[in-house]
Amino acid sequence: MKALKSHNSELMSHHSNDISMLFNDLFRESCQTVLVGGSDEPEYIPDVRPDGLARIVFARDYFSSALHEISHWCIAGPHRRTLLDYGYWYCPDGRTAEQQQAFEQVEIKPQALEWLFSTAAGKAFHLSTDNLSGGGAANAKEFRRQVVNQANAYIANRLPVRAALFHEALLGFYGTAHRFIDDWNAQCNAEPDSVACSVTD
Repeated sequence: MKALKSHNSELMSHHSNDISMLFNDLFRESCQTVLVGGSDEPEYIPDVRPDGLARIVFARDYFSSALHEISHWCIAGPHRRTLLDYGYWYCPDGRTAEQQQAFEQVEIKPQALEWLFSTAAGKAFHLSTDNLSGGGAANAKEFRRQVVNQANAYIANRLPVRAALFHEALLGFYGTAHRFIDDWNAQCNAEPDSVACSVTD
């Protein structure tokens, strides 16, 4: 891929602090939620602190971790957002085939959103099956197909409300609105076994 440029024509750089700024400007007041980094492990902490703010915590200063955790938050409904880690129990690396298949089903929507967020930010996206100590993906090709199909459905039918707001903020900040569809089609058709994309404006 050619070097990406931002709206100010300089080489595009990606810093998690920018993502925190964009997210917090959008949602600190409206949703009483902030995005913070620096943790060894990502987690979601509901508004139990004196300041009344829920926290989305991403790993260290990792740009992709920030986008991934935002994606989960954008999907979680009102009740889920009152629960620690949205009420889900994380099954660690080393999952069985059955556990991995269940994990991948839960990850389709958030990874579809993360891919769209990454494309809006001009950042390469990598699917994660997060099972290095186990047998890897249950079906890597099928998982990719489902994520691509879900992302295409979001583009065609509109993203969830909070995801749409954040996506628009990314397009504006990184200056990618004019080329987003072309970039998306190029990315999801980049691998030989990928699902064909033909999204248009």
